[in-house]
Amino acid sequence: MKRLCFTCDLKKNPELIEKYKEYHHRSNTWPEITKSIREAGVLQMEIFLAGNRLFMIMDTKDDFSLERKELMDAENSIVQRWESLMGKYQQTPEFTRNGEKWVLMEKIYDLEELGVLK
Repeated sequence: MKRLCFTCDLKKNPELIEKYKEYHHRSNTWPEITKSIREAGVLQMEIFLAGNRLFMIMDTKDDFSLERKELMDAENSIVQRWESLMGKYQQTPEFTRNGEKWVLMEKIYDLEELGVLK
């Protein structure tokens, strides 16, 4: 299994942030989006919020490919509709170079790798 972590910013507007949270509540999720995430090889996904900064953890199958998921998403009109809708709430973090919204984070620490608890 792979674990990938991403960050994204929301617009600094409390009403927009609340609306974004509503879209991600289990009673409002789009089943087609969940299906496309699963079909891409994502086993588990969690999104956390602090202020207007989002943090997403994705646990994926070993053969998961971001490039493949991007191609699948580009060919899925419902995913494109979702991305367009979410674009109303998201903004590009200031540290990105190519304007991407969800930015892959670099892992810099892993307690388990230290072997202290084993």
